Amino acid sequence: MSPVEEEEQIGIPEWVVTFGDMMSLLLTFFIMLVSMSEIKDEQKYQAMLESMRQRFGHDTAMLAVMPGDITSVQNSALSKMASMGRSRRVDTMRGGDKVRAPVGENPRVQSLRPGPDQTVGGLLFFNEAGSTLTEKHKEMLRQTAREIGGKPQKIEIRGHTSTRPLPPDSPFRDHWELGYDRCRKVKDFLVKLGVDAKRIRINVAAEHEPLHVGNDPLLLKKNPRVEVFMLNELTSNLTGTTGEGTKSPSGPEPR
Repeated sequence: MSPVEEEEQIGIPEWVVTFGDMMSLLLTFFIMLVSMSEIKDEQKYQAMLESMRQRFGHDTAMLAVMPGDITSVQNSALSKMASMGRSRRVDTMRGGDKVRAPVGENPRVQSLRPGPDQTVGGLLFFNEAGSTLTEKHKEMLRQTAREIGGKPQKIEIRGHTSTRPLPPDSPFRDHWELGYDRCRKVKDFLVKLGVDAKRIRINVAAEHEPLHVGNDPLLLKKNPRVEVFMLNELTSNLTGTTGEGTKSPSGPEPR
């Protein structure tokens, strides 16, 4: 008696299902890459990164181990990758420079240029000839105050202006005065929010450090701005040595 032949199984092999799933994921991945390359608006790009950050979870951020009274925060690995090289100076939509940047819950945290200066809270863009703080500015500064509050580092507020001449009816004599007025208003608002005034330093570059020098009007609107930096300098290092406060400024103490 011949053995009974097994019935041929109907369907496709299991490896075909796995292969199909892999191809679907690859197709989705490349569609996502193409879609991201078409995003030209920085705010939409950052909103997308924040959505992905929330989706893929959190891990411990470096700000959690920094000294100060600020509560520990968390940040995803994806947001850390996004904060690396987000330099507006070299075109943020094309990758920017691979420079170290601080991390935090706010997706606007970024590093503007290579070096020890770390900007917290992003940028505050102003109207070309104005210095008024808008509600958007104030909300960004509230977030900044939460991130830098209670820390020992010095803070630098740097003012920039447009390269175009001021209008004839401007209340400011020149770009330097306009840039300083913007910085002063940012400083006053941060102090009002509880940031120690002793930590703050004002620096004005006026029209001499533009982000963009071309003819694109949308890019040129980013030149009049204020940057808030948290420096790698401690406030306690710049107050003199112990006992100096009792000495006469013109020489040794009188006998």
